[in-house]
Amino acid sequence: MALPQSAAATAQVKPDATRAGLEQLSHRRVFFGHQSVGGNILEGVRGLTSTANTPAPSFVEVKDASATLAPGTFAHALVGQNEQPETKLAHFAQLLDGGLARQVDVALLKFCYIDFSTGTDAKALFENYRATLAGLKTRHPGVTFVHVTAPLTTVQRGAKAWFNELRGRSVFGVGENVSREAFNALMRQTYGGKEPLFDLAALESTQADGTRETYEVNGRAYPAMVPAYSDDGGHLNAQGQARVASAFITFLGALPEASREAPAAAKANP
Repeated sequence: MALPQSAAATAQVKPDATRAGLEQLSHRRVFFGHQSVGGNILEGVRGLTSTANTPAPSFVEVKDASATLAPGTFAHALVGQNEQPETKLAHFAQLLDGGLARQVDVALLKFCYIDFSTGTDAKALFENYRATLAGLKTRHPGVTFVHVTAPLTTVQRGAKAWFNELRGRSVFGVGENVSREAFNALMRQTYGGKEPLFDLAALESTQADGTRETYEVNGRAYPAMVPAYSDDGGHLNAQGQARVASAFITFLGALPEASREAPAAAKANP
């Protein structure tokens, strides 16, 4: 199928494209598994729906797989536990396998920045993610699964960062963003241009004029969140929410309609 381009971070999304995305989603059923940053994104989407002069999806928080979703529903759930990304994968799969997959057109899972530490084995986590999503796609071929890069944090700078380095203490965001970028690089390498990939990290690390927010570790540049997009270094503030939400809705609205064919095993054993 023809895929939308991975969410570009070099320019602001035009309002007309956002309105078109909202109109498209008013006919589809989406399921979004997330935690706090996902909540920030949804707050931004709600802000768009309140000002857009166009049909828009309704938002429903689902607690279990028995939820009934009408067309035009943007369903979402807090999945798993923060700092335990494997529980998010398991919970996401449990909800879809338990019945939600029969009702939704699009499904996506987003990890949180707090799921990554300096000691995270990004390769092992990605392999768990890849295997889980591959299984879901096989079992539910009628659902379009969207991949989302892990969100970033700002990086501590200035006198406080210098003082922490001097005392041998960790500097906020430095090691953690290295782990996040290792995971995100695998996401882009595996899914970029092949399956729908919403590059949240690229959006968070790019200013409106296209300038990238980076820092160096051992001579290599790594992306970090643009400080203007967050008030606490990790969660999206109003400016960050508006930026990400516009791109998010435009991206989801541009997804092609999925075929809801039965799995091959079901065809062979009616």
